[in-house]
Amino acid sequence: MRTSSKVVVVGGGTMGSAVAAIFSVAGWDTHVVDTDELVRAGLRETIREASRSLGANGSEPAPAVYGALADVDWTDVDIVIECIFEVLEAKQTLFAELESLCPAPTPLTSNSSSFPISQIGQGLATLNRMLGLHFFMPAHLVPAVEVVSSEKSDEQTALRVSEIMREVKKKPIRVKRDVPGFLANRIQHALMREAIALVEEGFASPEDVDAAVRYGFGFRYVAAGPLLQKDLAGIDIHCAAAKTMYPYLHTNQEPSAYMTQLVANGDVGVKAASRRGFYQWTAEQAAAEQKRYETALLKAARILSDEEDTN
Repeated sequence: MRTSSKVVVVGGGTMGSAVAAIFSVAGWDTHVVDTDELVRAGLRETIREASRSLGANGSEPAPAVYGALADVDWTDVDIVIECIFEVLEAKQTLFAELESLCPAPTPLTSNSSSFPISQIGQGLATLNRMLGLHFFMPAHLVPAVEVVSSEKSDEQTALRVSEIMREVKKKPIRVKRDVPGFLANRIQHALMREAIALVEEGFASPEDVDAAVRYGFGFRYVAAGPLLQKDLAGIDIHCAAAKTMYPYLHTNQEPSAYMTQLVANGDVGVKAASRRGFYQWTAEQAAAEQKRYETALLKAARILSDEEDTN
């Protein structure tokens, strides 16, 4: 007799280990596959560390770790979540193998942030059970998860995957059309395009752009998303402002020259050898900021969790 639900996470990197922690803390029978021996060696500790952030006390069973898909017992698997690197051909090869190993109708999902699930599963016989399942970094702390359907995805499978996300205390966001960027990244990139342009053109510093979002309109987003907030404030006010502003907003089709140059220089943020991005970091500053960031996310998540509990 089964005592818990069973998940298989493929890929034990930053995203995969965090996803595994989510399920482990929720009491699921958790299995992780990674072909990299070094990743596997530290995987259980990485998952334990993420689990502690979620309030785990260390009594949870350790996830099973494998070096190959063939090592997994594929009976009674409730969901498979792919979290490997963003290379389309690798994902396509993996899903073809998963289709042969994991019996239908078990949902096969991909955490890809860029590739449509219809493209990943192109030509496979059971594309109807394949969905995008897009977590946001850090995956164990950010509540939202996008559940992305292609035109081939079975509606009942999408509903079941959404229910699984609720069972593990995540907030499923249904995306009904498999478009590039899905839902959240499209909104996020629209904001980032304008934010970077304002810095690039000398209107403001990175510090002031970040402050405008965190302490201005972004502050409201924990309480209300942008459309609900406009219902509360008045759509007519927004519409009038849009007439004045929209002609001056950036619509460039390529990443800005400023950001492109940062990447070309290797200045990609705290992980860079230079520890430079939009800001300059020391190792100590980066560690302190990461800790502050995670603490703030946990506090925000508690606010949203309390709200869910009262509904």
